[in-house]
Parts: sequence; C-alpha cells; structure tokens
Amino acid sequence: MRCGRSWRRCCRCDHDARVIQGGGRSRGWHQAGVWKRLHEELLTRLQTAGQIDWSRAIIDASYVQAKKGGSGLGPSPVDRGRAGVKHHVLIDGHGVLLAWSATPANHNDVTQLLPLIEAIPHVPGRIDRPRHRPARLIAGRGYDHDLYRRQLTERGIKPLIARRRTEHGSGLGRERWTVERTISHLHNKRRLLLRTDRSHETHEALLSLAACLLCYRRVRSSFC
Repeated sequence: MRCGRSWRRCCRCDHDARVIQGGGRSRGWHQAGVWKRLHEELLTRLQTAGQIDWSRAIIDASYVQAKKGGSGLGPSPVDRGRAGVKHHVLIDGHGVLLAWSATPANHNDVTQLLPLIEAIPHVPGRIDRPRHRPARLIAGRGYDHDLYRRQLTERGIKPLIARRRTEHGSGLGRERWTVERTISHLHNKRRLLLRTDRSHETHEALLSLAACLLCYRRVRSSFC
C-alpha cells in the first residue's frame, strides 16, 4: 500500500486474493484473517525486541460519526443522537495496540472490556510461555463496575479503574494519555475519523488495517 502498485498487479493465485475478488479488497482480507495473522506476527516481533510493556494495559473508546448511514450504527448519546460507531482500543504501556473493536455508538464502553482482554493474542518471542495478559488494567470512569473488577481479578489482572462520583486527582490521567494518543493516530486516517462506508464489515477491516500499520511503524522503529 506504500509502493503505489495497483491492485491489478497484485498476485491473484493465492487464497486471500481469490477472497478479495468477491467483495471489497480490505474487507476480503479481513474476513480471511489476514489482518489478524499480520497483527500477531507484528506483536511477536515486538515481543522479541522487548518492546511490549505487559506491566500495564490501558483501554478507552472514541465516537466516530457516520455521514452516509449503513449497518452497525447506533445513536450517539454525546452527539445529539446522530448515527455513528465507537472505536474501542486496548494498548500496552508503550502504546502498542493489543486489541480493538468497533461497535454501535450507543453501546456502553464497559461492554467491550472483557472481549478486548480475551482478544489479546498469545504472543511468543521470549524465553517464557506466551504472554496474553497484562498485570494491570487502567481505565476511566466509563468502565466503573464492580462485576468487571472481579472478573479482571479472576484473570490475574489488577484493575485500576476510576470510580464515578469521586473527585478527580487519582493520577490515572497521567497514564491514560498514551491511549488517547493512539486513538488520535488511528483517526489521522480520514475514513476512520469520519465513517463514510455503509458496510460495517468494511469499516472494521479498515480499522484493523490502520492498527496493523501502527504496529508496523513501531516494529520498523525498533529494528532500525
């Protein structure tokens, strides 16, 4: 995607290319599991280089307006009921994307907490068993729920989640800026900042592609 080669020049002899011919190219790769496998390979390389911080993970979500309608949308409670989606992002302490998802805009942030934790790949690469659990999880007040705190604890993860109706000044904001930076990098892509695709599957595929590109940039900077 960076060399300027047209799609017609790409090889069509493998399985993934045949899947692409049946629909959107990025969506076809997404459905074939290409972006998932690429993300796992990038995380493996980062783990080998010692660039993944498993001591903590940070989760957050951001609303994206959908101008042209389509599937997978919901009325936003923060944008006067306009249709849109939410991007949910889970990163490590350095800002490496571990998991992500896209849901209708009216879905509560906390509903994606456990699915994102479970979506973290098992990452080999060092002399130890594969890692897929951070030691701590940092989150804002939108994830305040004692049930999820208990379920995180059962998974061996210490929850550091701000509580509602308490004064600010807990200090968690000093660590949450990294996830806000990562979301900003994702939304530098125009089709993620404002959804114009009517298909939810296509939008998910573009989100996965953008996440893999961010991980690739981290790999490239780690080995240069």
